[in-house]
Amino acid sequence: MTKKELKPAIVFEEFAKINQIPRPSKHEEKIIEYLKSVGEELGLPTTVDETGNVIIRKPATPGMENKPCVILQSHSDMVCESLAGKEIDFHNDPIETYVDGEWLCADRTTLGADDGIGCAMELALLRSNDIEHGPIECVFTRDEETGLTGAMGMKAGFMTGEYLINLDSEDEGQFFISCAGGVNTTATFRYEREEAPQGFFFMKAEVKGLKGGHSGDDINKKRANALKLLARFLYQESQKMPLRLAVIDCGKAHNAIPREGVAVFAVPVSEKEQVRIDWNVFLSDVQEEYHVTEGQQELLLGSTEAQKVIENAVAQRIIMALQAIDNGVFNMCQSEELAWLVETSSNLASIHTHDTEAVVVTSQRSCVMSQRANMAATVKACFQLAGAEVEQGDGYPAWQPRANSHLVDVTVQTYRKLFNKEPKVIGIHAGLECGLFAERYPNLDMVSMGPTLRGVHTPEERLHIPSVQLVWDHLLAILKNI
Repeated sequence: MTKKELKPAIVFEEFAKINQIPRPSKHEEKIIEYLKSVGEELGLPTTVDETGNVIIRKPATPGMENKPCVILQSHSDMVCESLAGKEIDFHNDPIETYVDGEWLCADRTTLGADDGIGCAMELALLRSNDIEHGPIECVFTRDEETGLTGAMGMKAGFMTGEYLINLDSEDEGQFFISCAGGVNTTATFRYEREEAPQGFFFMKAEVKGLKGGHSGDDINKKRANALKLLARFLYQESQKMPLRLAVIDCGKAHNAIPREGVAVFAVPVSEKEQVRIDWNVFLSDVQEEYHVTEGQQELLLGSTEAQKVIENAVAQRIIMALQAIDNGVFNMCQSEELAWLVETSSNLASIHTHDTEAVVVTSQRSCVMSQRANMAATVKACFQLAGAEVEQGDGYPAWQPRANSHLVDVTVQTYRKLFNKEPKVIGIHAGLECGLFAERYPNLDMVSMGPTLRGVHTPEERLHIPSVQLVWDHLLAILKNI
């Protein structure tokens, strides 16, 4: 299969255009301008609200005027991650893609199919002149990945349709009718820097090659967290010997499991060989613990140049907090029907040390809002005990299933008829904008769907090409039969 053979061609053509346009989260100006230009080029009513959300309205095709209005919704931003050594400026450079069998991939970066492929389907519908549909509203929200800014800033009345199809899910044949709510907890440690004591030897520990992944979808897959691994070794050694911390940098996005990181620290010269021995034991332990899920992991330890260190009392509190903080699955859903679904979790997402402060970002999720609050409070309390300044956002709500959903009924029935197989109607532990839409539009009937993606939020992100055709055919059937 080559790029020229990608089907449906109209969708992949639009996706190729989108991937020429830089669109990092919180920097969506270029993609917003492009979407606006498409609507104006087609002569369709186009609005950009004060938050940066775009809506393009297309009237019904002849004979479909009495159909209810359907909203198609995707987010216009993407997570920007690259492998070490890949030179790319996500604010100016396009995403380079290639075909690997049945998968569309990017060259050592995130692909942007989350959620560029959803945007591409909407643009394909807007440009089409041979597809039957009632009135549609194509909505493109901004900054979903780092704050749900677009959905949060959207005012009631921006959308007018009766039904909403969210095109931001990642498994063809699975239709999502609920999602977790979430909140971020950020801790800031302030300190002074000083020279390391005489007779100390500087070392650098690195973790590379982990799978990482989405902190909602992948949190229960026993993937290693690079930050937790570094913290674990630092804590272990700090309990054995004087250890002075200079740097710990790890992770990028709040909604991604950190894949790689580095820590620079100093120990007495007399202890350096013991640290190397301990590292080898640690490496063996980690390889055994994650031999199933982390086949490409690299844990490296070497010497490095001396530099100023963080004042010791604060450094020890940082290390202890990172060791103690909850990470991973906290509870599974209690009902038998959803026993496979994560209820509550927390992700230790990143830490970055600067001259006078270290900033730690975490995210908590739950489909039970009281448990989301409890998990967030647990994380906050841990950081408070460590003497950090802690901030928490308002977060976003869970999306609860709607009883007797006509849209879900049509979605399931058309899928059965098209493909002669049974789909799955389920909830998802990741956050979706549908929870926020439900607050502002309580009567809106919603479902989330999309083609199969793997490795989202990482440079391993890839799109299953045949699934795009299936989702496209299904989407057109829903629009025709709703």
